[in-house]
Amino acid sequence: MNTIELTDIGNDTICAVSTPQGRGGIAVIRVSGPQALDIVGQRWQGKPLADMKTHTVHLGHIVDTNGDMLDQAVLTIYRAPNSFTGEDVVELACHGSTWIQQQVIQTLIDAGCRHATAGEFTRRAFANGRMDLSQAEAVADVIEAQSRAAHHVAMNQMRGRYSDELKALRDKLLHFTALIELELDFSEEDVTFADRSEVTTLARGIHALISRLADSYRDGNAIRNGMPVAIVGQTNAGKSTLLNALLRDDRALVSNIHGTTRDTIEDTVVMGGTLYRFIDTAGIRQSSDAVEQMGIMRTWQAIDKANIVLWVVDVTSADTSMAHSILDHCKGKALIVILNKTDLDDDVAARSELNDLHLPEGTTVVAISAKRESDIEALRDLIVKNAALPDVESDAVIVTNARHYQALTRARDAIARAISGLDSGLSGDLLDQDIRECLHWLGEITGEITTDNILGEIFSHFCVGK
Repeated sequence: MNTIELTDIGNDTICAVSTPQGRGGIAVIRVSGPQALDIVGQRWQGKPLADMKTHTVHLGHIVDTNGDMLDQAVLTIYRAPNSFTGEDVVELACHGSTWIQQQVIQTLIDAGCRHATAGEFTRRAFANGRMDLSQAEAVADVIEAQSRAAHHVAMNQMRGRYSDELKALRDKLLHFTALIELELDFSEEDVTFADRSEVTTLARGIHALISRLADSYRDGNAIRNGMPVAIVGQTNAGKSTLLNALLRDDRALVSNIHGTTRDTIEDTVVMGGTLYRFIDTAGIRQSSDAVEQMGIMRTWQAIDKANIVLWVVDVTSADTSMAHSILDHCKGKALIVILNKTDLDDDVAARSELNDLHLPEGTTVVAISAKRESDIEALRDLIVKNAALPDVESDAVIVTNARHYQALTRARDAIARAISGLDSGLSGDLLDQDIRECLHWLGEITGEITTDNILGEIFSHFCVGK
């Protein structure tokens, strides 16, 4: 198995502001490394750090190079290896003046610190075995979480639930490859350690587990980045008014002039603890206007990317002339047909038109008035229901990371080849190659197999100070 390359994790001591940039009530400055206690001790007036027990908090003062007081501060000490990074860590909570923050960082650098790079504290935690790579990536997801569901999934991953699943998979694969290698070692002595059908059953079980994780990415990506919901329909059907009603904000320009919306407009809102990303689109109609045609092309693209489509129909016209084009693009999507403008007319004619279209099974039809915001709450509940997201409170592992999804699909392909080889009586040495490839891709998720390039790409997206 490949070894982890961490050439840029040295023996130096790093520092950075770990709270958000700008002025605030307090700022927390984190210091980590072999000289953390000595360096901070040079700039600390109060109880000597050598006399402090780990995980204790102390009040004192920070001084500059000349010994002049910079600020009163609270110091928290974490002695290795029982810290976030696995190294000696000191956190200084000072007043949140940007000048104070800059001066404290400068005096720490003058005393021997180096300013941390993006994600370097978490990277050190990974390098020192405090967490695996999937847990390290979950740290960033916790920080970026925009909804209760996204936060819960990220916390699950950071606590190691995902890592436990991958470890169980790895153990099964190691058992599989051990059986195959024993077969190879004793092939000339006519000794059988496992029936091929038993090994095939084991391989199919592994394939099912990997598939479950890979298939969860569709929902996981929606939970992490927002469930995409496209609002579509013909011009002047009330799509922008509906967007504003769902967001409770005048986000989109509303006009009774046909073709007002020429481009997609996006915004997000949390419903039922999950983030939804609503996309208002250009009205669909036959048009010779080049700009409007570009907008309609983006409407089709928005439908293709959406998990849920809200098709808005104006009940005052009951025009479904573009219906077949819309339905063709909505195949495989959760479709909600919204009969709008019920404040101006009833929905009887529109429902009759829809009945002739033979809407896909599972399509929901609902009547509302977006302008008066009647039945909008019921529509919100309907959208949440149609999202059909898994219950994140169940602690089931849900994959949210594109890198993990790619590795899982490659691992699934490898174990599928092994199953095919077992079915066709392929020799053990060739089967072993596929199993080891499957192990390789799972190892890339947890960081058992990785390179500096992969690590650099992952941690470059972290904020400095984390």
